[in-house]
Amino acid sequence: MNNFFDDRKAKLETYQKNYRGKKDEVEKVMIPDDLFIKCPHCQELVFRDDYLKNNFVCPKCQYHERLSPRERVKITCDSFEELFSDLKSLNPLDFPGYPEKLQSNIEKNKENEAVLTGIGQIGKFNVAIVVLNSFFMMGSMGSVVGEKITRLVEKAKEEKLPLVIFSASGGARMQEGIFSLMQMAKTSAAIKKFSDAGLLFISVLTNPTTGGVLASFAFLGDVIIAEPGSLIGFAGKRVIEQTIKQELPPNFQSAEFQLEKGFVDMVVCRDKLTEVIHKLLSLHEVDR
Repeated sequence: MNNFFDDRKAKLETYQKNYRGKKDEVEKVMIPDDLFIKCPHCQELVFRDDYLKNNFVCPKCQYHERLSPRERVKITCDSFEELFSDLKSLNPLDFPGYPEKLQSNIEKNKENEAVLTGIGQIGKFNVAIVVLNSFFMMGSMGSVVGEKITRLVEKAKEEKLPLVIFSASGGARMQEGIFSLMQMAKTSAAIKKFSDAGLLFISVLTNPTTGGVLASFAFLGDVIIAEPGSLIGFAGKRVIEQTIKQELPPNFQSAEFQLEKGFVDMVVCRDKLTEVIHKLLSLHEVDR
């Protein structure tokens, strides 16, 4: 009898061991570590696949996450040829630590600068495309950023191409001082000549678009589009409140606030943005 119970006990232990092993295996297969991601805005867990398929827009709160320039081009253009990729920033003011910071950002982003420029195709239209990179020194505009934008605008004018600029920037690059601020005038002058040629400039403001970028080319578009929830403004909210000694509205400097005040023409969700740009290009072609 004792042998009978000992045998049953051994079989039960073996079964439990095998069952637990299989259960662990099932859990590892069914619940991978990267199945969910946390939305940086609402903090809710969402399926990673849904988040990616939705072009980095939270399906729960509709928060539009920042995109890299390559990701932006991928969801906007059918094809893309990069231009002026060989230009790199120097250190004209011998600003301490600036070369090291540049190199760190180059290695992290796998990009030479805070802007991507080139010729893309949207439907049947060839378009000059500029995308600022908010992950590279917060998309700040230094000499090279301004030079690349200016060169592309001049090329678009020569070849009579429409221009689309996706702005995402903290403003001028302080490490380059006056050389950075000069880019505001340079890019604005190039846009003026482009506009005088009767060509279309669509400016798309993404999160964030601030400082010297907003105060120059970003606000000079024939049509100004903003992504929902984007921060759009020159100086920061706290700086303004401390200056004027008044409390500002909660949604101050949001894309929706700027639409209400007439500073932007439309607020367009990311999944509709390419469609809207294509329609504007078509209307401009007919108008010409």
